[in-house]
Amino acid sequence: MDPDWLVFHPNPSRPSFRVPAGAVDAHCHVFGPAAQFPYAPERKYTPCDASKDQLFALRDFLGFERNVIVQATCHGTDNRALVDALVHSGGRARGVATVSRDVTDAELHAMHEAGVRGTRFNFVRRLVDFTPREVLTEIAHRIAPLGWHVVIYFEAQDLPELWDFFTTLPTTVVVDHMGRPDVSKPVDGPEFALFLRMLAEHPNIWSKVSCPERLSKSGPPRYDDVVPFARRIVETFPDRVLWGTDWPHPNLKSHMPDDGLLVDYVQRIAVTPGLQRKLLVDNPMRLYWAD
Repeated sequence: MDPDWLVFHPNPSRPSFRVPAGAVDAHCHVFGPAAQFPYAPERKYTPCDASKDQLFALRDFLGFERNVIVQATCHGTDNRALVDALVHSGGRARGVATVSRDVTDAELHAMHEAGVRGTRFNFVRRLVDFTPREVLTEIAHRIAPLGWHVVIYFEAQDLPELWDFFTTLPTTVVVDHMGRPDVSKPVDGPEFALFLRMLAEHPNIWSKVSCPERLSKSGPPRYDDVVPFARRIVETFPDRVLWGTDWPHPNLKSHMPDDGLLVDYVQRIAVTPGLQRKLLVDNPMRLYWAD
């Protein structure tokens, strides 16, 4: 484990907000355990172990019914830890894998049977080396017949450069963490307006409104400066938003969030029962459990 790695909260509080029945934590991870599922040699960080059993225990404690487990960059394109968690979830988890150009059709179909429903493209330079866009386009066309979607992770300042690529992908596209806006800038400013315009002009693009702990300058426990950005997206695009804990919160350096308080944050960005149900139940079920 990296010496400056913050281990996930050992004793999260029980949320005061009771999530609706059938709620889905639509963005979380498993790490290793390294003795069983080694981390990728090319990784840019080494995390603590965070097993499927710990994840499922947290799911139950927080009141969720299901998980969407996203492949972590520390495992590269080795999706064995992810698939193992899906297989042992009793149908209560779906996955987003990371695949390379040389993945076989048989491997894609096996992952689909296990519960994978998407693949992730990461454009955050400090986490991965960029894959050429022509390779990612090829992968996107190969997964489209399976009904999979593409999850994209990038930072707000890079959106102008990436716009044409994102808006021509042949699948549903899910943006991680609102495209990481700079929340010290105005919610009505041009940078965030560009992201909202992409959502408005391209109905196949969705957004996760998770990870205030990664975006906030004001900090815990309320993350007040992130709320206007997330609430704007939830209220403008209520049928294309998702939320997740991001447990076990990879690569955080400033503080480790209390997952119970993160659940309480949801009612500040989705302020009515109808919006809460779309965010936590209807939308993830439609995207991940349509079959």
